[in-house]
Amino acid sequence: MIGILQKGGPILWIILGLSVVATAIIIERLLFFRKIRVDEDRLISRLKSALEKGHFDEALSICYNNPYPITNLMKVGIDHRNQPTPIQKEMIMDAANQEIPRLERFLSALGTVAHIAPLLGLLGTVTGNIEAFGVLGKFGSVGDPSILAKGISEALITTAGGIIVSVPTIVFYNYLVSKVNHIIIRLENRANELVLYLGGGKST
Repeated sequence: MIGILQKGGPILWIILGLSVVATAIIIERLLFFRKIRVDEDRLISRLKSALEKGHFDEALSICYNNPYPITNLMKVGIDHRNQPTPIQKEMIMDAANQEIPRLERFLSALGTVAHIAPLLGLLGTVTGNIEAFGVLGKFGSVGDPSILAKGISEALITTAGGIIVSVPTIVFYNYLVSKVNHIIIRLENRANELVLYLGGGKST
């Protein structure tokens, strides 16, 4: 492994560093989404039951004991339950929008790694080939063609490294982006439901 890294040169080390960054982001995001995963239907049912009875303190307690995106919206809705319905909805939607940066955290960095890793690999190959053919140009000819072939094969290591890092990173990036979009759409739908559950707002 160390021998391959040495043959690949500094650019391959950079690609390796990017792979570490990508892995750390993927693990952090997967753990985050696992943490906020909740049976929303059951949680909403508990909140709805408390609100129908007018037990707002109980509903707030449920929200604080279950710190998920949906309960963060509910806390805002309960705090503004005496406001007109349009204001309630606006405040809940604002709270939903504030959840988006938490959901999208580090995803832009992950996308950047996915796109630049193969480009760095290509750069390493180009510079490696330049060096290999530079030797050929310097001496005019190479008695043993395997020497030139070895230089070119070593140059191609960076391209392989870049692709190896890029492919799984792109897969996880697309998966995480899809998951975020799904959660955002669900939060927007829940926001409308929350206004109906609160029910105490005035229409004007």
